[in-house]
Amino acid sequence: MTRPDERLDPLRPNSPPLDPAPLDPPPLDSRRPDPQGLDRAVRTRRERQARGRQEGRRSIGQDLALIGVIGWTIVVPTLLGIFAGRWLDGRLHTGIFWTLGLLAAGLALGCSLAWQRLQRP
Repeated sequence: MTRPDERLDPLRPNSPPLDPAPLDPPPLDSRRPDPQGLDRAVRTRRERQARGRQEGRRSIGQDLALIGVIGWTIVVPTLLGIFAGRWLDGRLHTGIFWTLGLLAAGLALGCSLAWQRLQRP
């Protein structure tokens, strides 16, 4: 007879009890984030909020300028990828292989640069 705290394998009733260790949660220390990184993130967020309260809302002109910069940040690498891909496809006679690949790479790069730009204060 097994003790009530021992767990049996339901698929093999006559087998020895299962080891309880794998079912236990990991120690709390392994789930905690880096305290210095968390402190830094909280401090940065508070500084941004304080600066936002001091400076107030941006003007409509500043918002439109930011939209324009973000648009060009995405468009320029995408177009460069297309032109480079067309040139390579023409030289190597590969159809649209390089055009599509460099289009995707330029778009990914442009989106990454735009995201980084938006994260700046």
